[in-house]
Amino acid sequence: MLKPTPVTPDAPGRIRIPLLTQEWLDLTFIHWAVEPDVVAGLLPRGTVPDTHDGVTYVGLVAFRMHRVGWLRMPGVPYLGTFPETNVRLYSVDEHGRRGVVFRSMDAARLIPVVMGRVGFRLPYLWSRMTVQPSSDTVTYTSSRRWPGPRGASSHLTVRTGERIEEPTELEHFLTARWGMHNAFFGEPEPLAYLPNHHPRWPLYRAELLTCEENLITAAGLPAPSSAPVSVLYSPGVPVRLGRPARPAGIPTP
Repeated sequence: MLKPTPVTPDAPGRIRIPLLTQEWLDLTFIHWAVEPDVVAGLLPRGTVPDTHDGVTYVGLVAFRMHRVGWLRMPGVPYLGTFPETNVRLYSVDEHGRRGVVFRSMDAARLIPVVMGRVGFRLPYLWSRMTVQPSSDTVTYTSSRRWPGPRGASSHLTVRTGERIEEPTELEHFLTARWGMHNAFFGEPEPLAYLPNHHPRWPLYRAELLTCEENLITAAGLPAPSSAPVSVLYSPGVPVRLGRPARPAGIPTP
C-alpha cells in the first residue's frame, strides 16, 4: 500500500466535466473517535481505516442537498433538493487515496434514493426528514421509512458559534475528504473511487444541544459511549463529482 496522500484543505485537482453537480448546505459534522480495528471489517475490500494520530472516526453528517444536476445541466429544484443525514467512516486505499465510506445515507426524496441505490450501489434510505435553521441553531430530524430498519431515527440540534479562521489538522482530516470509496459496480468488481471538488470549507464552532439517534447502531457500528470529540458547522459549498475511477485510477466509461 502506498503512503496516504497528504490531507489538504483545498481539492487536489479540478473536475473538468462533472458527472454530478450539487450544493451541500447547512452542514453539521459530528465525530466520535474509535479504534481502527472496530471499523476495519465494515470497510470495502481494498481499503483500510484512515487514521489521525493512530485513531479513526465515525462521522454523523446532517445537511441539505440542494439542486442536484447531471453533467453540466442545471440542478433540479425539487427532486434534487432534500435533507440528508449520513453515517460515514474514513478510508484509504492501496494507492494512497483518502476518502470516506458511507454506512448509511438517509434522504427525504424517494426517487433519488432509488437512483442512488440502483445506479451507484450506495446505501441510500428513504426517510421523513426536516432541517430547521433559526438565528443561531439548526435542528435536523429523520425517521426511516424504507427499506429499514424501521425505527432508525435522529434528532440533532446544534448552536453555531464563531468562524474558525485556522482549522486544526484534525478538523481538516474530518472535513477535507476529496472522494468516496465504494464498490459502485457490485461485488466481485474491484473497488472504485469517486472524486469530488469544492471550495475550502467555511467552518464554524458548534455546540451539540440535542443528540438523540440510533442511526449509528443501525449502520452496524457500536453506539457511542462518550461525547463527540468534534462538532462543526458549515453554511455549505457548491460541489462537483467526477466519474468513478477504478483502482488503477482510470475513469470508467
